Amino acid sequence: MAYDDSRFRGESVFRADPGYGTDDGGETPAYDATSAYPRSAYSYAGRGERTDGVSPPAYAPTDLDNVFDDPEHGEPGRDQLAVHLIWEAILLVAVAAVGYLLYRDHRETVTGDGLRGLMISATALGMLVLGVGLSLRAASVNLAVGPIALASGLYFADHAGRGALGTAGMAILLALAMGAAVAAVVVVLHVPSWAASFGGGLAVMVWIQQHHATPQLPAGTYRPLPDARYWFGAFVVISLAGGIVGSVKSVRRAVGRFRPVADPAYRRGSAAAAVSVAALVGSSVLAAGAGILTALAAGTVSPVDTSLTLTGLALGGALLAGTSAFGRRGGLLGIVAAATLLTVVIRYFDVTERRVAQLATAAVAIGVGLVVTRLVESYGRPRVAATSVDRWRSAPPAADPPAALEPWSSTRPTGWTSPLPASSTDDRWGGDETWTSR
Repeated sequence: MAYDDSRFRGESVFRADPGYGTDDGGETPAYDATSAYPRSAYSYAGRGERTDGVSPPAYAPTDLDNVFDDPEHGEPGRDQLAVHLIWEAILLVAVAAVGYLLYRDHRETVTGDGLRGLMISATALGMLVLGVGLSLRAASVNLAVGPIALASGLYFADHAGRGALGTAGMAILLALAMGAAVAAVVVVLHVPSWAASFGGGLAVMVWIQQHHATPQLPAGTYRPLPDARYWFGAFVVISLAGGIVGSVKSVRRAVGRFRPVADPAYRRGSAAAAVSVAALVGSSVLAAGAGILTALAAGTVSPVDTSLTLTGLALGGALLAGTSAFGRRGGLLGIVAAATLLTVVIRYFDVTERRVAQLATAAVAIGVGLVVTRLVESYGRPRVAATSVDRWRSAPPAADPPAALEPWSSTRPTGWTSPLPASSTDDRWGGDETWTSR
């Protein structure tokens, strides 16, 4: 019997293979830095790496700060404002066109006391639009602004005889408490703000409908009409300042953190909850201010419930201004332009006796605003995120492996289903001989 037992004598079977080298004559194969299999040509994919051979897109040096944006809080990168600026220019042109029609046919409505009345009306409506716009940006829309504004005006007119300043402060505190109650429901239960705020608004409407008398402000109460330009100017400055601050990427992302990026039922964290509370409370306070200003300008408050109309105009104005219905995104001067446009359109319908209901005006504004939301979401996305996705999708297919890899990859087992290598006579003990007795 004869067989080759060299492989069992402690000798390495690779020593005779010229493809493997040793250092200092030792038994351990040495690593050759000039190997025919460089890491760039044959490597295993790590976590987050693609396995089709296509390298992920590289960021430009100017976009390196965007890699620190957490995708869990929205798309990384800076939102594009061009779509907002273009739309706001269109709104300003529309305001100028309606204003020209009023000046041409009804000049008294845009001159003297008529102009001052328009400024006060635009300021009061603008405060409502600003409140809804703030809550929309925080992805926590407040649909109770209409009832809160009307209830604040009624309360102020009822109790103004005890002191206008103190009564206004109490009305604002009540509105703040209402906003805090809605915010607590939204944040603690993590439920949609539109449902919670609408339910709270219905509760306020019950209180409004219990008033049947028309309260009158006492004589000598402050009238804002002579100071209309200051009221409107302050509204423009506050709205523009908010738009400029909101255009900063870090602020924009922080304000819109309550906006869902996956399942809307997932909680967005304590920071997002704090922003949502602030937005709901702030929008309620702005609504109270609008109701008080309206009561001061008119000298009385009608007990007719117009809460739904006020809410519809505020929501329509915020969407028309270019604020996204999904949250986070908004423009610079859109709130001022939209509130002014709605004010002059309503006044134009009144003086021309066209008998167009304000609810119809609100419905049209909401419809157009939803179209604007689609444009904002389509063309206002961060350019870095959009180009990265497009570059990834348009990457060329993986190239074939180098020729040097073919012998390795063609015989290397790849899993449990890989076939075993074919056996040869050298793999059997004794080769062609067999265990027989002679």
